[in-house]
Amino acid sequence: MHLVSPAVERDRARLTALQAIEEKVLWLAVWMIHHANHVRPKLDGLKVGGHQASSASVVTLMTALYFEILRPWDRVAVKPHASPVFHAIQYLFGRQSREKLERFRALGGAQSYPSRTKDADDVDFSTGSVGLGVALTSFAALVQEYLRTRQTSPSAPPGRMIALLGDAEFDEGNVFEALYEGWKHDIRNVWWIIDYNRQSLDAVVSDRIFQRMDLIFRAVGWNVVTLKYGRLMQAAFTRRGGSALREWIDECPNTLYSALAFQGGAAWRTQLESDLAGVDGIRQLLDAHDDPALHALMTNLAGHDLETVIDAFRQVGDDVPTCFIAYTIKGYGLPFAAHKDNHAGLMTPEQVDALRRRMNIVEGDEWEPTAGLRAPIANVTAAIANAPFNQPFERRQQAPRIPVPERITPPVGRISTQEGFGRLLGNIAREHPELADGIVTTSPDVTISTSLGSWMNRRGVYDRRARVHADPEQRIASPQKWSISPSGQHIELGIAESNLFTLLAALGLSGQLFGSRLLPIGTVYDPFICRGLDALNYACYQDARFILVATPSGLTLAPEGGAHQSIYTPLIGIGQPGLTAFEPAHVDELAEILRWSFEHLQDDDGGSVYLRLSTRPAEQPEREMTRDLARSVLEGAYWLVPPGPGAELAIVACGAVVPDAIDAHRQIAEDIPGAGLLVVTSADRLHRGWVKSQHGTPASHVEQVLGALDARAGLVTALDGHPATLSWLGAVRGHAVMPLGVEAFGQSGDIGDLYRVYGLDADAMLGAAARLCVQIHRRGR
Repeated sequence: MHLVSPAVERDRARLTALQAIEEKVLWLAVWMIHHANHVRPKLDGLKVGGHQASSASVVTLMTALYFEILRPWDRVAVKPHASPVFHAIQYLFGRQSREKLERFRALGGAQSYPSRTKDADDVDFSTGSVGLGVALTSFAALVQEYLRTRQTSPSAPPGRMIALLGDAEFDEGNVFEALYEGWKHDIRNVWWIIDYNRQSLDAVVSDRIFQRMDLIFRAVGWNVVTLKYGRLMQAAFTRRGGSALREWIDECPNTLYSALAFQGGAAWRTQLESDLAGVDGIRQLLDAHDDPALHALMTNLAGHDLETVIDAFRQVGDDVPTCFIAYTIKGYGLPFAAHKDNHAGLMTPEQVDALRRRMNIVEGDEWEPTAGLRAPIANVTAAIANAPFNQPFERRQQAPRIPVPERITPPVGRISTQEGFGRLLGNIAREHPELADGIVTTSPDVTISTSLGSWMNRRGVYDRRARVHADPEQRIASPQKWSISPSGQHIELGIAESNLFTLLAALGLSGQLFGSRLLPIGTVYDPFICRGLDALNYACYQDARFILVATPSGLTLAPEGGAHQSIYTPLIGIGQPGLTAFEPAHVDELAEILRWSFEHLQDDDGGSVYLRLSTRPAEQPEREMTRDLARSVLEGAYWLVPPGPGAELAIVACGAVVPDAIDAHRQIAEDIPGAGLLVVTSADRLHRGWVKSQHGTPASHVEQVLGALDARAGLVTALDGHPATLSWLGAVRGHAVMPLGVEAFGQSGDIGDLYRVYGLDADAMLGAAARLCVQIHRRGR
């Protein structure tokens, strides 16, 4: 008689409880989707969806993570299509309500993909656009290390930044960009867990891709742990014929394996008897399993073996980035498991009823957390309550505000807004150290050309380890110091705009994730915003807070030609939620906008800011930034020259074209006394305020500003960008509009030539004013 120690009995009881939880998570995820599609009334007749197969493939992995491995300070980006599994787990923890689950994918319910801002449960990173949540964990680890090396993070141990991703997400290019950038910055404490079910949305994934995955991760210094065989398989491999069976599994094409996994035990038997005929021991091994047992054996992949997964996770004790390649079956445990078309498939009501009976759940108890458990309820509730992740911890941190001065002194003289931005940062570093200490800058290899050089020289470049320049390098004369150390406040990136915006997202969430607020500033060439637009949208969707400085913009990057000249980025500024766009013409405007931006980043109802700047130098006005002028600058527009009584014309100009507008206005005023000159600093703020005013709020700033004009007056609008940015102003009070801007690709030249060719110079504005006056008089004035 063998006595079992109390410790072993406790371990067995806990594993049994965890397996019961695993089964319950699967049921709740399946039922949640079924309820949304077949039980809850539908008003529009559309399929709700919900990805039952994609959820089933990660149930074991997520059960192991959340109920055994994760600590409260760990952070997870959940595979988008596993949202139901995440919500089910949070429901068992008591962090999600039944009402939210019943309204899955409906207004006010649990979201289709985990969302930091729309879900009630504790989402660390929003996911949905595949690959971006994966990359964000890498950059979150970089931010965590940045804070810890500066000793500004809280006392909690460093958390693991974990991404659970489907193997098809590995097709996304931004994942590889993030891997390479993470290697350059020697990131720590990152886990990527690949749900290697070998199926994408449309097809079965290419054979042997896991070998390429392995090589790629090892090339950038990651540990790789492959989880392929479950315990049933491992036991079978020790029998006679087992080595041949293992070799057959290893060589089996994904398409064949998926087909057999869907067809079941009889199909497995026929295939194995044919392929392994004559192999010593195979007949006995097959005869020892009936069809259900053989199917269970051949589908016992490690990613569905809870004990194997937990052991693998526990064995990683260092902080080296680790990739787990976990073999799974899409739809595991469901009727359409491994079917090549199961991605958008839904179980029928009859199939769900069969699953309910299999799980011993009485009809009407579908939402009950303890219904049908195959383990003592007390053991299961204890396993949930005692899960390390479920212990008290404030996961949404509250970071103190960083004080912002009432005024940031702007430089004067002939200067561009881009150069002015660099000097303003230099002033902050010198005159406002408390604010400067909270700023971190980053740029995709355009640090110097976007005027961050002065800031970088003063505050240094960040790296986990200090670097000492070689003597010959030190003797080369250069205005750039590039002092690299853990105390640096500039994070230099390679040329990958997606990485820039993903890092800005991580930096902009530092307060809530790690309890230390940062004020991130990222610089990029304005046209290349479009290269990272998905990641920018993703960052804003997280409600991450950052300042994006995009410069140079428009045709003003004249000699570089059309590939480097932005056209429609102002429309991105207007259309992107969570991002407030400004395009100042003068540096004193920029100083006030920058000061406001630092406050806006920290406001509860705030957001991120986009500053569209230019390299075109202009003489700065000698004026006092009064309270009224500052308010108008921040609201989006002010009269540089107010219109006179009964004025029939105003020029409305934004950004780099304002010097031409001043010239044109001076000439127009000789023939049309009282013509106004309106400077727009934020078409975004003007438009947002105007739209809001249509819903019954007081008159917006743009309505008040344009109220100074006669109703029959005309507007000549001009900016170095798409004319639609300002042409809508005619709808505010019914003014006729003659819009000027750029609608075609640019070309090389100087600014004067290009503005003449594209109709943006003073002569073009004069011509537009003349045409507009003719139109107005023809209408009866």
